[in-house]
Amino acid sequence: MVDVSKAVIARLKKAGQTFEVLVDCDNALLYREGKAKLEDTVAGPSVFKNSKFGEHASPAEMKKAFGTEDPAKVADVVLHEGEIQLTRDHKEKLRVAKKKQVVALLARYAVDAKTGKPYPPARVEMLMDEAKVKVDEIKSAEKQLHDVLKKLAPLAPIKMETRELEIRIPALQAVKSFHALKSYTKILKENWLNDGSLLAVVEIPAGMQPTLEDELNKATKGNLEIKVVSKR
Repeated sequence: MVDVSKAVIARLKKAGQTFEVLVDCDNALLYREGKAKLEDTVAGPSVFKNSKFGEHASPAEMKKAFGTEDPAKVADVVLHEGEIQLTRDHKEKLRVAKKKQVVALLARYAVDAKTGKPYPPARVEMLMDEAKVKVDEIKSAEKQLHDVLKKLAPLAPIKMETRELEIRIPALQAVKSFHALKSYTKILKENWLNDGSLLAVVEIPAGMQPTLEDELNKATKGNLEIKVVSKR
C-alpha cells in the first residue's frame, strides 16, 4: 500500500467535475507505461473531488463521468488521462532522462544538411545547451523533435534524414553480415543471387549509416558495395 503522507495527486477534469486520486509518483508514471500494478500505485480505493479537504466523489458523480461506480476503474482512467502532480526532484529526474532520449534520437536521424555527415551525441547535446532548449519531461521525445530542430537550426545546418541503401555482399561473407543488416536496418528487399552473394535494399536512419558500415566492413574486411539509393 502506498504511504498517504508521501503520495501526490493524480487529477482529471471530466463532465464538469474534478476527480483526484492519491498515488505514488514513481509508480504512477510506470503505471501509464503498463509497468506497475494499480494496487502498488494508489494510496487506497478513494476517489476525491478535493483530496486536500477530504471531499469524496459520490458513486453518482463517478457513474456520470466515467460510466462506472468502481473506484479502481475510475482511478485507472485518471492515471492514464489525467495530470500527475510531480515533485521538483521527479521533474528534474524525468527531464534529464527525456533529454537523453531526445539526444539519442537526433544522433540517430540528424545529419549536417550541407555535408550529410551525422551529428555525434556530444555535439547534439552541446547544441541543445547552446540553444537553451528546455525539454518537456512529460511529452514524448519523438513529439519534441520538430521544436528542438527549429531551435538548433540557427546554430547548425541540421536536418532529419532516412536513407535507402543498396548493399551487395559477396557469398563468403553474406550470411555472417546478414545479422548486422537485421540489427541496424529495415530490410526492404533481400535477393540471394546464384553465386551465393546477397543484394539487399535497406532503410536506415542517416545517423546510423556509419555504424552499419563499420560493422559490415569488419565482417567482410571491406569487401562490399554500398550505394545510397534515396534520401528523405
